[in-house]
Amino acid sequence: MRKLFLFILATLTLVGCSKQPRLEDECLYSSSETRFCFWSPVAEQMELRLYDDAQTDEATIYSLKKDKYDFWHVSVKSDLAGKYYTIRSCQNGEWGAESPGIFAKAVSVNGLRGAVVDLSATNPAGWQDDQRPAMTDPTDIVVYETHLRDFTMSPASGIEHKGKFLSLTEQGTTTPDGLATGIDHLKELGITHLQILPMFDYGSIDETTLASGNYNWGYDPINYNAPEGGYSTDPYNPACRITEAKQMIQALHKAGIRVIMDVVYNHTYNVAGCALGRVVPQYFYRLNADGTYANGSGCGNETASDHEMMRRFMVESVCYWAREYHVDGFRFDLMGIHDQETMRQIRAALDNIDPTILTYGEGWAAMAPAYPYDSLAMKQWTYKMPRVGAFSDDIRNALIGSPFDHERGFASGNTASRQALCFGLAGGINYHDNEFGDGWSGEPMQHVSYITCHDNYCLRDRIEVSAAEETEETKLRMNKLAQTAVLVSQGMTFIYGGEELYRTKRGIDNSYQSPDSINIIPWENKLQYNNLYEYYRQMIQIRRDHRGFRLGSAELVNKHLDFLPTQTESLVAFRLKDLESIDTAKSIVVLLNGSNEPVEAMFPMGEYVVLADNAQASAAGLTTISAMQHTVAPYSATILAEK
Repeated sequence: MRKLFLFILATLTLVGCSKQPRLEDECLYSSSETRFCFWSPVAEQMELRLYDDAQTDEATIYSLKKDKYDFWHVSVKSDLAGKYYTIRSCQNGEWGAESPGIFAKAVSVNGLRGAVVDLSATNPAGWQDDQRPAMTDPTDIVVYETHLRDFTMSPASGIEHKGKFLSLTEQGTTTPDGLATGIDHLKELGITHLQILPMFDYGSIDETTLASGNYNWGYDPINYNAPEGGYSTDPYNPACRITEAKQMIQALHKAGIRVIMDVVYNHTYNVAGCALGRVVPQYFYRLNADGTYANGSGCGNETASDHEMMRRFMVESVCYWAREYHVDGFRFDLMGIHDQETMRQIRAALDNIDPTILTYGEGWAAMAPAYPYDSLAMKQWTYKMPRVGAFSDDIRNALIGSPFDHERGFASGNTASRQALCFGLAGGINYHDNEFGDGWSGEPMQHVSYITCHDNYCLRDRIEVSAAEETEETKLRMNKLAQTAVLVSQGMTFIYGGEELYRTKRGIDNSYQSPDSINIIPWENKLQYNNLYEYYRQMIQIRRDHRGFRLGSAELVNKHLDFLPTQTESLVAFRLKDLESIDTAKSIVVLLNGSNEPVEAMFPMGEYVVLADNAQASAAGLTTISAMQHTVAPYSATILAEK
């Protein structure tokens, strides 16, 4: 039976504010009182419903009072740790559905209710000493993208906590052949940043039936500021998911790896069932002229980052994850739906916490957003958002072809994409009077060089659909060539997890809800395709060893990077010159052959260490040559470092 409204001053104090509250301050716990604060300019009344557990229907109800900033407040003077809450508001004389609020930091199973948690008690041992691994420049990074289930569910992973945050705290895990898996594999591979597909609370997984093996990528937000319960060992315990997410980040930091969070502020799982749509209906979304919800996301709605409180929500949310969870970067899903000013404000706010926290995203939308195009955070306007990066479909399409057809790219024999490849290799900047087209990145760190990610085909499958008639050996050479071009480009570099192990999704190009059997990383391939794995590992080390591949500014790229003349369109050749003061090599020559025939290349005479040649690579050097020309093997890269 529901209890009557309580107005007893001994337990209830209305809170006044001398300045505008933060959206983040919805539930502020202390052992003596918990203060609640929710924003709604349209509510006529608002009530807090306090529950003893997550299942009971019996609630203690408190009335909230609105301040001049349209925030509704109440403070309950007792220790509420372990209690659950929802809010609901009365609008136009009718009470709406319950909601945990838009900024719930701890939630019940499936995120239906907010939970009162002492966040300091969720910190793992040593959390106060957790440090972000050192990072000098964004172009130093090598991002590795993965989904927690993909990375850990294979029986060959040797990982105990499969599909959980804790999977990335386990050390010493191996395949049956004794080869490193999990976090040790990431250290061995040499990546600097791990980008994890959505780890906030999302709606497509029923956390009460996890044993059924439900799978989803997680691009369907419910509670943006609480971790997903499906990745915790106990989704019924609101503190458990918080602690275990922190343990994962702490373990990765100890391993020298930073953590990037995939954030999806551009839409919600739905409207009626999400807090943004319940607390202040329609405000947080863009609407069409006829009053229907705009759909730039292709998911039924798009959020309105240009609205003041949605913008504040996004800024406060990323800052919360950066402070409370020590997250090191944010990848923005469909960033092109957001407006440029919001992205600039996010960047400025994160700079106040730590300027080395990364920000980048997809510089496009699924459909046309309901906002002026030239004010959106689209890829072509990246230069207007300093230190915010965008994925480069230019270099992706150039190397392996567009995901929207089955045409080949440069790495599989299509020389028509040569100019776009050169544009990407230069980091998408205005290179030498726009020799390869108008630059959209102000600096190379804004150009995210990649060929595959969770979207569309993985690399093995992409090559298969466009070059099915080729031999397996040739397909592996194409694979190596494409990834080499990414790793010698001047932008930030990005690898889709499992490409180094020759993963396949059995030809499925949108595996967002496919079973583990399609999505898992095949750890058994580490032995079978060890030559491919070692090539990736050596190429990552070559990039990290040589500053010439990471010049870091448009000015230095224009100064040191020269594209060399070639006799055929199937060869791209460039030289990084005058490196004496910034690299261990005097110069570096890179030759990329995108044909099935050997090609002769010319370059300045010198004494060179051969770092890569004929689909082999070694950071220590394969051999040395004294030469001014070289035969580049079919579908392969040659990299020469001048002594």
